[in-house]
Amino acid sequence: MTIRSVSTQGAPTVGFSNGTKAPLSQAVVHGSTIYCSGTGPLDPRTRTVVSDDFEAQVEQTLRNLLAVVEAAGGAKETILKCNVYLRSADSFPAFNAVYRRFFEEVPHFPARTTVIAQAHRAGVLVEIDCVAAVVAE
Repeated sequence: MTIRSVSTQGAPTVGFSNGTKAPLSQAVVHGSTIYCSGTGPLDPRTRTVVSDDFEAQVEQTLRNLLAVVEAAGGAKETILKCNVYLRSADSFPAFNAVYRRFFEEVPHFPARTTVIAQAHRAGVLVEIDCVAAVVAE
């Protein structure tokens, strides 16, 4: 079974200190399973945080995640599990509202874990990674 790395310009790729390339793939596909790295609220072109507004950050993060899933051969309805990292527990109700709207047209919500975690970049209030399935042909 082959393993392939996925990269798309539809979602931000970030460097680490002093512009070094990140030692990760946006996603890796193994068989019919897509493993997405964490993504956050960055504009895919400018790689800057889209807004200080929490809900706007969640919306952008979910759009970025879906762009990677689609580039890997999946779709919103094939997202199986999300791991969510919030900077503040106070944001949990607002996060749920945006998350519910994002997935409202699919027949099921993905399984999910949500934790409160320190951000690795100033201004980032949310990060999400996921596991998805490749769309059956």
